[in-house]
Amino acid sequence: MTTGSAGPSGRAGARAGWVAPLCWSAVALEGFDLVVLGVVLPTLLRDPAWGLNPGSASVISVAGLVGVMVGALTVGPLTDRYGRRSMLLVTVTAFSVLTLLCAFAPGPVLFGVLRFLAGLPLGGVLPVAIAMVNEFARSGRGGSATTVLMTGYHVGAVVTSLLGILVIPSLGWRAMFVIGALPALVLVPLIWLRLPESIPVERGPAAPRNPVATLFHGGYLRATIAFWVTSFMGLLLVYGLNTWLPEIMRSAGYALGAALALLLVLNVGAVVGLLVAGRVADRIGVRTSTIAWFTAAALFLALLSVRLPGIGVYVSVLLAGVFVFSSQVLTYAYVSQHYPAEARATALGSASGVGRLGAICGPVVGGSLLSAGLAYPWGFYVFAVVAAIGAAAVSVVGSSRAGAREGRVETG
Repeated sequence: MTTGSAGPSGRAGARAGWVAPLCWSAVALEGFDLVVLGVVLPTLLRDPAWGLNPGSASVISVAGLVGVMVGALTVGPLTDRYGRRSMLLVTVTAFSVLTLLCAFAPGPVLFGVLRFLAGLPLGGVLPVAIAMVNEFARSGRGGSATTVLMTGYHVGAVVTSLLGILVIPSLGWRAMFVIGALPALVLVPLIWLRLPESIPVERGPAAPRNPVATLFHGGYLRATIAFWVTSFMGLLLVYGLNTWLPEIMRSAGYALGAALALLLVLNVGAVVGLLVAGRVADRIGVRTSTIAWFTAAALFLALLSVRLPGIGVYVSVLLAGVFVFSSQVLTYAYVSQHYPAEARATALGSASGVGRLGAICGPVVGGSLLSAGLAYPWGFYVFAVVAAIGAAAVSVVGSSRAGAREGRVETG
């Protein structure tokens, strides 16, 4: 099979133009989930009927992340077995229904259970979407296809934050989960009617009985472990910085307004980085660009330990955002190119799932450093070391095996 060169045929070819926008929309739902709990928690913490405190709220947050991790590990192999289109339908529908049920939770226990259950299908959305856009991307454009897809993640997060400002004061926190479920009314029918089946299923080749086994045989074991380590480090950075950057900067003496502005600048840098990283990966190879991006992230994170005057700190945070967030996305692009199509979603799911352990550890690491009074400047040194480990781990992976076998040009 030649991915991205011969092109899809039949009904898949006629519908290929729908792949990118529909998958982008599905990934935007994960962006919604990234911030919706943070948006509603200030209201929930002040509701005497719920009796929440920061500790119990953290348990709910972790429950959702654990659900996403389990879902990513589980849905990936099912996707390679039964097809991308069907699993995207299942995951988007299930996530939307469970999100709607969160709006009617009478208390924190059931709310936490529903957040965990909603995380299961949500964790499968990302590996399915990345696998699909890579299959239908033009030859040599897998890197930019992945990074453009992931802009949906950040757009979803930003839109949800803005909705929280507009909706919660007038309609309450429950309305946020109703709104989060509404896109399915349009998206699910469009996926059903317009999304083509993945190319391997359309052409009918035999998928491996156990795609998980592919990750550990045929010379893939070293790469699988390396990608797990890299993804763990990448998501530790993403969640650690998004959770604690304002408080770390406040401990460095910056005013609250400036600290919150720096978090916004960090995420603006993330979007810029995604758009740039994909083009760079297409030109110099995804392996080379992933190593370079993690290395640059380490350098700019270390630079944040220096208190810079005026606009200097904003530039440094912007550049850190450019490299930190897209390093993880480039890792997904590399995984997608490295493994054969029949195990691609499994490989992406495993990298995303193991990486969720890093997502859980990131806020813990930052919180521990703050509690110990070491967050500034040592927090940035710790994050820089994490990025350096990510660069070292991904450098262990060899050239793209699947790309060589399927006729791709991998210049990294």
